[in-house]
Amino acid sequence: MMKQLGFACLALLLIGSAHAQEFNFTVKVNTQKLQTIDPKVFETLEQALTDFLNGQKWTDDVFLTEERIDANLTLTIQEEISPTTFSADLAIQSSRPIYGSVENTRVLNYLDNSLRFSYEQYQPLQFSKNSYQDNLTQILAFYIYLMLGMDYDTFAPLGGDPYYQTAQDIYNTVPSGVVNSDTGWKTTARRNRYWLLENFTSPRIRSMRAALYNYHRQGLDLMTADPATGRMNMLVALEDVQKANNAYPNSMAIQLFVDAKRDEIIDIFKGAPVSEQQRVKNLMSTVDRANSSKYRTEIQ
Repeated sequence: MMKQLGFACLALLLIGSAHAQEFNFTVKVNTQKLQTIDPKVFETLEQALTDFLNGQKWTDDVFLTEERIDANLTLTIQEEISPTTFSADLAIQSSRPIYGSVENTRVLNYLDNSLRFSYEQYQPLQFSKNSYQDNLTQILAFYIYLMLGMDYDTFAPLGGDPYYQTAQDIYNTVPSGVVNSDTGWKTTARRNRYWLLENFTSPRIRSMRAALYNYHRQGLDLMTADPATGRMNMLVALEDVQKANNAYPNSMAIQLFVDAKRDEIIDIFKGAPVSEQQRVKNLMSTVDRANSSKYRTEIQ
């Protein structure tokens, strides 16, 4: 009886794991500048994007429903180049839960304003790690693995390595003609997909990636049970971010971190001892120089 029950439980586990996708995406396609294309095309695209992002396995790991990565994707159509070719802005965010609380913390918040793609209504969105299908799915998969890399970095020191490598593999499949015509892939452009990946795979930024673990797993995840220790570990993490900033000034990776964490850092350290407040003000005034006055006026 116990053996039969065990096999039944295993069968249920296998069935559940087959559907345990990694992401819980909310997708929105904005068409404020729509001129000639049937709006239903973009309604179909919105559903196709949702199914593509949420409906397949991106890793070999099993995610429980509550472990899925919450993410938002907003595609804003900027120009109808032809009935099936468009330019757009892509805003993408991801977050992770904070242990012991009902709150989430933002991990990625990024705007890609150089996306160009083709889409025909009811066209299936397909992806292969080993071959180029089309620019839209290639870009989406690129960001999927970037988000996975960052998320895994928050749970284990440098845990995102295999996912950044997959993002690199995806980049390598993009044909040279597409790379040369799409400013988001070009090596000669600045602050684009190419440089975003270059940052996260650069040795100069490894201390910031280590900081993602210390900040989240050793910091935020301890805040409910032990706020003092959590804050101290977050300060250590911010020192690592500062080291990375010194080694790689003005990097996109550092900018992503401060854009995602600025308000959170301020909120957490408002109630900290004065010595910790001063320490975080000094750190963030060098790491996030453009917003130094915000830290100095709001943390007190």
